[in-house]
Parts: sequence; structure tokens; C-alpha cells
Amino acid sequence: MMELQHKMVEAEQAGLRLDKFLSLSMENVTRSAAERWIDDGLVTKDGRPLSKSYRCAEGDFLEIRIPDPVPLEVRPEKIPLEIAYEDDDLLVVNKPKGMVVHPAPGHPDRTLVNALLAHCGASLSGINGVLRPGILHRIDKDTSGLLIVAKNDFAHQKLAVQIKDHSFTRIYEAVVHGNLKEDSGTVDAPIGRHPVDRKKMTVTKQNSRNAVTHYQVIARYCGFTHIMLKLETGRTHQIRVHMAYLGHPVAGDPVYGPKKPAPGLDGQCLHARLIGFVHPRDGRYLEFSSELPAYFTDFLNRLTLL
Repeated sequence: MMELQHKMVEAEQAGLRLDKFLSLSMENVTRSAAERWIDDGLVTKDGRPLSKSYRCAEGDFLEIRIPDPVPLEVRPEKIPLEIAYEDDDLLVVNKPKGMVVHPAPGHPDRTLVNALLAHCGASLSGINGVLRPGILHRIDKDTSGLLIVAKNDFAHQKLAVQIKDHSFTRIYEAVVHGNLKEDSGTVDAPIGRHPVDRKKMTVTKQNSRNAVTHYQVIARYCGFTHIMLKLETGRTHQIRVHMAYLGHPVAGDPVYGPKKPAPGLDGQCLHARLIGFVHPRDGRYLEFSSELPAYFTDFLNRLTLL
């Protein structure tokens, strides 16, 4: 049976396209998932199916029938995992640089999800669907470090609330180009899809979501700065976009950085260093940290301190 949910459109949401309204107002629902539901006639108003281009009006009362997760078709692969913590509800994984989190065109296997299926079997949350079981948040292929995986829907829902409420701690370290003027600061700038290059994100007020990143300088080098970053929100490519917006792109970033890559780096020098959250089952606050990997420390060792 499908899960039935109801949504009322508030005044500030009036005018939004239906697919965007659903992705913004529902937990862990991507815009592509919302589009599929709409195309399948699962989103109705007064019993009539709506189109994804429908513009919401204040007071609209919508019915959303959420399909059950499709049986998983991604195959398990015995890939070594570095697990920082695990219990019956969740696990914290230290992802290596170069590993894709979930299957996508061009990366059908050898992903974190393939490894998780081999490690956990069927014990993963189904909320995010076929290709992303248990995945609450992701980090880019060439970003290393910690991320949390939910083993059941109860844990997934509880942890997702913490992410939405900004009570979920995520601290990164990065090396960025140039010398930041201030020792600390905050970037509060909305992020949305780039209007021309749809594979990129950008700071924009058009079709965007708020994004906040706090940063603090750890050390200054000739031509580079080693910084710590704390995410208040978790938008796609947030740190990479915000640092490029400041004029200090992440070293080695092939998308938002200089066309000529930083010597000795294959991909961005960005590491998810610490993660902290309240356990969904017993209310304990848990916090885990990950040492800087060799690619990161090797790059720092080649730099000259100011």
C-alpha cells in the first residue's frame, strides 16, 4: 500500500512549481522523485492529478501518494569499508577520496552503496529509494571523510530532522587558494543550479535555497590557506561553491577552481573531518572525527608556511 500524505500550501510558498514545492516541503524528497510521482498521477488536488508545471496557490490542499520503495536492484560488492561506528540503527563510514556514494550514470558500481549492501544486507533505510538506500547526506566523489548511514526508516527520519533543524554537526577541513583576509567568517549566500552549466551549482537568488557556511583559518601558506569549515546547511557542492564565491576556491577543485590544477592534487583538497548527532534511539550525543588522509597532509607538507 502507498503512504498517503497531505500538504497545505502556505502564503510564502504560493507561486512555486509543484515539483519544487514538494521537494522543499517534504523530508528527503528530491525534485526528480517529486517529478516521478507527479508524472505517475500520484499528486492530486480535489481528486484531480496535477502537472509538475502547476503553480501552487495559497490554501491548495494536496494529496500525495508515496510509492513503496522499489526492490533494490543494485548488486552488493565486497569493498572494504572503514567504519567509525555501527549499531542496529546506523553506521558512520569514513569514505575514501575517489569513491562515489551512490550509483549514477557513469558510476554503476564500486560505490559506497554497493559496499554497504554487502556489509549490511537488507538492513538499510528505504526512504531514499533504489539507488540510495540508507543515505542521509552525501559527499562528493573526490571529498574524503565521514558520513552517516541509516539502517532503518525510523533512524533515517529522526536523523533527517536533525539535519533540517541544523542540529547535525558537520565540520570539514580544506585547503583553498589565496590568503583569506579574515581569520574567521560566515558565507550566507543562496545556492541554486547554474543557469547555463546544469552540472554546476552557483550563488544565485533564482530557484535557490539558503546556504550558510562558517569558516576559520587553521594555517596560512604561500598561495594557500588551510581552513576549518562548519556547515549550517547542506546544499550540493556548498563548500566548493561558497569558497569560489569568496574568490578562494578549494585547491584541486576541477569544477569551481582554476583551470590549471594545483600541483600534486587529483580532485579537491576537502575532508569531512567531524560529524556529531543525537542518536535516534536513545538520545545520546555522539561525535566522531577522522584523521586527515595522506593526500591532504602530503599536499600541506609541500607548502611553505607564511
